[in-house]
Amino acid sequence: MTKPTQPQSEFATLLDSPNQPTLPKVGDIIEGAIIALSKSEVHVDIDGIMTGVVRGKELIDESGETASLKVGDKARATVLELENENGQMELSFRLAGHEKAWGELDTMLASKEPIAVTIIAANKGGLMVKVGRVDGFLPVSQLTPEHYPRVDGGDKSRILELLNKFIGTQLTVKLLDIDEAAGKLIVSEKAAWEEQRSEALRAYQAGQIVEGQVTGVVDFGIFIGFGDGLEGLVHISELAWQRIDNPKGAFTVGQPMRAMIIGIDGAKISLSLKRLEDDPWQQATEKFHVGDVVKGKVARLNTFGAFVELDDIIHGLCHISELSHKRVKDAGEIVRPGDTKEFKVISFDPAQHRMGLSLKALQPVPEGMEEEKGEKAGDEEAPADESTPTV
Repeated sequence: MTKPTQPQSEFATLLDSPNQPTLPKVGDIIEGAIIALSKSEVHVDIDGIMTGVVRGKELIDESGETASLKVGDKARATVLELENENGQMELSFRLAGHEKAWGELDTMLASKEPIAVTIIAANKGGLMVKVGRVDGFLPVSQLTPEHYPRVDGGDKSRILELLNKFIGTQLTVKLLDIDEAAGKLIVSEKAAWEEQRSEALRAYQAGQIVEGQVTGVVDFGIFIGFGDGLEGLVHISELAWQRIDNPKGAFTVGQPMRAMIIGIDGAKISLSLKRLEDDPWQQATEKFHVGDVVKGKVARLNTFGAFVELDDIIHGLCHISELSHKRVKDAGEIVRPGDTKEFKVISFDPAQHRMGLSLKALQPVPEGMEEEKGEKAGDEEAPADESTPTV
């Protein structure tokens, strides 16, 4: 008995055809017309020569090109198999869309043009964004100063709380890094902002006075906003000629402020408040001289001596070797913060904001005791941030 003949598959029929058309290969991207579609699969007519099918996860398209397809529309897809179990060509919108989406990202990166992105989530390290349909990351370090979460002590829960406020908003960024193989896309708001700010900064130069308001107060200084969206930092050492330990006790956000530009490095602006006033150390040359005996209050102690306030601005250092004729291991053995005593000025350098004081120079060497040899106040300089508290 002769077995019934099985019908040839669509693909086999094409191969047997004397006028065999050129067929795509696995990995090729083809274009065809949609002839049927449902939530689970889409059927595509491929140049009238055969039918292709897209199904399952292969329907997901990063480019968004196939999101609103209807019957009759043209669509691009990647060939996965030349013939599946149903004799149809197996296709993928996902691969074709991925290639298109990342190709567009490469173009954006090369153009260096800023783009708008939507913030979709946040974590302690930054913000998750959407560039088209591709997920990307905006690190905290790449936020502008306006949006950077200024949190004392780096409290991560507080940082996350501030970052969550951006979810659903749009920010202008530039693409910073793309790695298609790793699926990594990094963007930077700061890069887009710095480019814009560089243009605005051409109107400014060091020595210029600007007017604005305090936009942020941190442990290391204050930020002042001025001009067209510009912002500069006044470091704590540039706030005043006198020592300021806690800027938060002296400045508030929104406070009107005048400042001098003392440096422009790329998009980084350094400002100063104290340079709007004369340097009191230069005026102090009329008041203090080497050899003078002055009265001062001990402000604080450290390993190399005691800092002494002579007035609201001028402070001097009494090196540990100048506290007593005997060897002293701890300045607290001789003086305590708050003590008011007379000292002798043994060195004075107004240009460097340094004054050396001596307590033992006003005291006689105890009878029968040879003075211990030690380092003088001017022989060993304290670190600049300690020995020059007003700078």
